[in-house]
Formats: sequence, C-alpha cells, structure tokens
Amino acid sequence: MASATLLPAAANLKLNGLCASQPRLASSAASLAASKPQAQPSRRRLAAAPAVIRADAAPADAAAVPPAWPGRAEAPASPHDWAAPKAISLIGSTGSIGTQTLDIVAEHPDRFRVVALAAGSNIALLAQQVRQFQPALVSVQNPALVGELKEALAGLSPMPEIVAGDAGIVEVARHPDAETVVTGIVGCAGLKPTVAAIEAGKDIALANKETLIAGGPYVLPLAKKHGCHILPADSEHSAIFQCIQGLPEGGLRRIILTASGGAFRDWPVEKLKDVKPADALKHPNWSMGRKITVDSATLMNKGLEVIEAHYLFGADYDNIDIVIHPQSIIHSMVETQDSSVLAQLGWPDMRLPILYTLSWPDRVPTSEITWPRLDFIKMGDLTFREPNRDKYPSMDLSYAAGRAGGTMTGVLSAANEQAVEMFLDDKISYLDICRVIESTCDRHRNDLVVAPSLEDIVHFDQWARVYAAEVASKLSTVSV
Repeated sequence: MASATLLPAAANLKLNGLCASQPRLASSAASLAASKPQAQPSRRRLAAAPAVIRADAAPADAAAVPPAWPGRAEAPASPHDWAAPKAISLIGSTGSIGTQTLDIVAEHPDRFRVVALAAGSNIALLAQQVRQFQPALVSVQNPALVGELKEALAGLSPMPEIVAGDAGIVEVARHPDAETVVTGIVGCAGLKPTVAAIEAGKDIALANKETLIAGGPYVLPLAKKHGCHILPADSEHSAIFQCIQGLPEGGLRRIILTASGGAFRDWPVEKLKDVKPADALKHPNWSMGRKITVDSATLMNKGLEVIEAHYLFGADYDNIDIVIHPQSIIHSMVETQDSSVLAQLGWPDMRLPILYTLSWPDRVPTSEITWPRLDFIKMGDLTFREPNRDKYPSMDLSYAAGRAGGTMTGVLSAANEQAVEMFLDDKISYLDICRVIESTCDRHRNDLVVAPSLEDIVHFDQWARVYAAEVASKLSTVSV
C-alpha cells in the first residue's frame, strides 16, 4: 500500500482567543493553554495576515508529526480495482455509524463485503446483521453474551467464529482479509482496536473522534510508519477532505467547521438551567447516538472536531473557525490562499461521508430514490451565525486543551464522556457538564504529558473518568 502526503502543519501562531464574557472559564482555559510553554501573540484576523500552511512549517506539537496520508488528494498507487468487493471490518456494527455503514453495504454488494463485525450488547440486532452479511468473524463485548448470540444464530451455515471482549474487538480490527476497518464506536474504547488495525496495515475509516483527540500524538506517527490511510468518516472532516482534493501544498489558509447549534441553538442562555436529558436529545437536523447528540447541544462535538482537524490536516488552531449553520447543508468549508472559499454540500445524512470514505478515491453512483439530490430552489436560505460563547463554554475549553496538547485533549474528551453519561442518568444538570470538564482539565495541567505513550493515553483517560465522577458527585447543582 503506497502512502500519500498530508498537508503539513501550519506555522505555530498561537491565539489567546478566550472570551471576556466567560471570566471563570476563560481563567481556567488560559491556565490550560499555559500548561504547555509557548508564545502567545495577540490574535490576528487571517484575512489580514494569513498563516500559510506550508511544507517547512513545524507541527503544533512536536510529537504529532502528520502521517503520510491523502491530505493533498494523492490517490493510492494501487487503488482498489473493484473487480471484487472491498472487504471491510466494522467495529460498532449495532450503533448509529455501524447500521448506516451496513445500509451502504446492502445497497452496494458489488462494491463492499463484510468480513468481520464487532458489537456491544444488542444481540438481537447483531444476529440479524450476521445472518444478512455473513461475516467470517464476530465479536461481542461481553463474554457472557456469546451463548445468547450462538443461540440466536442456530441453524446458520456457515457459522462465523465468535470471539469476545477487548481481545475480540482487536481480532476484528486485524482480520487478515479486511482492507479497511470502520471504527464506529464512541469514546477512547476505539483507540486500541484502531492501533491494532494500523499495526496490521489496514486503512482506517475513522468515525471515532477520540482516537485522534486522545491519541493523535501516538496514532499519527504509527500510521505513517505502517503506510496506512486515515480517512475521516464524520461529515465535517469528510467535507474538508473533499474540499482539499487537488489543492496544491501550501494552498490552504483556513478551515471553517459548520455546526447546527444543536437542540438549544434558539434557547436563551437563561433557560439552560432548566434543561432535561430529553430536551438535549431533540436534535433539529441529525439522527445520531445519545452521547453525540448531547455533545451537539453543548457544542463540545465541534470543539472536539477542532482538535481532530488540527491533527488530520496539520492546521494550527488559529486557522480553524466554527460557525453556526442551522440548516446543516454545508458540512464544512475551506478558505484558500487566494481568498476563495470551497464548501461541500449535501443533506444531513451520515451515509454520504461514510460512503466516500469507503470508496475514496472513487465516487460510487447512488440511487436518487434512496439518496435524494439537493434541490436548491426548494431548499431555501442558507444562514450562518457566530457561536454564542456564553451558551457554548465548551468552545473555549476545547481550544485551550488543544493548545495545551499532549494528554490534555484526551482528558478533555474523557471528562466530557463521563459528564454526559451522568447528565443522561439525571445525576448532574446540563450546566454541570462543562463545570465537570473544566475542573478535570484544570486538575490535570500539572501532570500533562506532551509526548505520551499509548500507556499514558490510556492511563489519563481512565484517571479523567474517575476524577470527573468525583467532581460531579460534589456539585451542588443536581438535576431533580
């Protein structure tokens, strides 16, 4: 497998970027950024003083050397010839990403086939998937459910090999017949199987943000070493990836991530104290899992995507902006050095970026019946807003954690996972989510590891969850 070239990291121009209207969070965020020694010049607008992403610029983190990867649209030297379907392993088959991936496989059996599946505890759905797609290997997270799965598959021939636990997921990731591994599970649980897949020389269709957010300084050099392509399967980074196809090196000035604004984009800030889990799960545009739907409401998903874009595309945090786009038709944009702006548009349908990730560098024809085309006349206006930092304090925390680098980004992500889980369980309030994250990151700044090992990443992920739970238990603002 030949490797391609990633856009090098931008010049290391740091911005202070903290909102005066959030003094408590700004103070903490500033301390997080300060935990990594660096110069802090005042922010300059890119239109006036563009920071060029160029070949000789140093990465923002010394440890986060971008891998050889198709950032400049250089196709693999030996692309899949489609004479036979591309073989994929799917991790998280019963989740939102997994089921949509299998929808694509079902619609394009001449293009894709499933050789291995890994799932959690939804045995009924997993059994249906196994019967339909006939993988050779299946993994369930809980070993106690193996018997239930075998019973659900009674009479199936041939019967797949069934494995379990973390070791089973790794087996799925390393399956010898798989060309591409789709990582569709949420959280740092996706890190180890992704590492295993990279070490086995697999291309990665990455739908697990935390792999790069927590493990970027470790995962990217590993992908470079093994000549693997890491291809973004989420809508925003897929949009960026599509927009930079064909751009010359050094041609990118700015990345603009679009956000729907989530369930509370039209709520006044004062009303957020009354939010219940059911409110946060009412996303206006997207159909997603519970955790990421809450992340969309807090805008933490966009903060995490800023960090992911930094690692994927080598862009400095100065050059990554967020804009609210309520219609979710423009999935992200890039500004080039000549001030042109390129955008990728489509209906809010996760199948689109997943399909592109699986078929890159090709384009697979789709049915207009199951894949509706955009009608610009009926679509109406496309509008944009500046994010309200009072409503979305997660933005400042995310940028600050990203600038701190190292293990801080993984701690941010793990604390968020823990806080969101406790919010969904009615153990803390909606506003407590960012309070828990802030306190956890602030506590970690003296223990930050700039160039972490895999063991460091896993250790601080576990530490952050425990500490965040302790912080949450002490908060006086609890949902009732």
